[in-house]
Amino acid sequence: MSLQEPTNCARFGPVSVYFGEKSGKYPDGNQVVVRGTDAKAVFDTPQVAQRIPQVLAEADMAILGHVHEDHMAGLQRMPGKPVWVHEADLDAARSWQGLSRHYGYPQPILDALRLKIEHDFDYAPRPDAVPYADGAVWELGGTRVRAVHLPGHTAGHCVLLVEPQGVAFIGDFDLSSFGPYYGDATSSLRDFRRSLARLAALPASVWVTSHHKGVITDRATFDTLLQAFAGRIDEREARLLQLLQTGPQTLPELVRQRVVYPPEATDLWVDCAEQNSIARHLQELQDDGRVRCIDGGRYMLAGH
Repeated sequence: MSLQEPTNCARFGPVSVYFGEKSGKYPDGNQVVVRGTDAKAVFDTPQVAQRIPQVLAEADMAILGHVHEDHMAGLQRMPGKPVWVHEADLDAARSWQGLSRHYGYPQPILDALRLKIEHDFDYAPRPDAVPYADGAVWELGGTRVRAVHLPGHTAGHCVLLVEPQGVAFIGDFDLSSFGPYYGDATSSLRDFRRSLARLAALPASVWVTSHHKGVITDRATFDTLLQAFAGRIDEREARLLQLLQTGPQTLPELVRQRVVYPPEATDLWVDCAEQNSIARHLQELQDDGRVRCIDGGRYMLAGH
């Protein structure tokens, strides 16, 4: 990977955004850097961080909005510097065992995934990671960073808000056409719904995503993208209810028909994430009295 600094960079006062390949589409991401008069912080370290080594070398700290392999790719370039992680994601940053629990996949998948992320993302745990809580503030000199805990994607997922400039790093609220991801062990569909509602009310005028959209500077555009992103949850629910119209089905049967991922998706984690996501929708529908479970594992529409 080239170590030349990319020219594709946007600046908003003390905030710089270095764009990854295809606006940070996974497996890459977008690198946010905040320069205060006293300190410099980087938000996450995606693959693009490897192409700006001097930027990371000059940083005083990394603040992770959440923990996944694609947000840790440049941390090895910051040895001995504080890596701040929300307390609910802390174990996932500190060890492979913690990250394994974070994913929650079967062991054969985890074994293959570890090899992949070590190769593709230079993954290495950070046992020295430091916890932060909702509302944590980092004073950088003339600007500050505030953590807003908005879980759902992971238990510790946070928006990092740069004040007073109103630049919000919204992480994996990536506003993509795929929609919200809540397929890991620490993910939560109900939390995601609540977090999406809170995201819309944050005092921001610039929104930076980890992936896909990159930077949005127009409120109307942001609102439209957010509405479409959140709407994918309801579309998945409608698809699931449509499948159950044909009669009772087991979770594995529903997984094979795909509600979240397209049929051609074959990544290591797809079946696991599909199963976890559908299970969360089914639980919601059961809690709401619209679906019931019979015969110890078949789901059917209530009233049928």
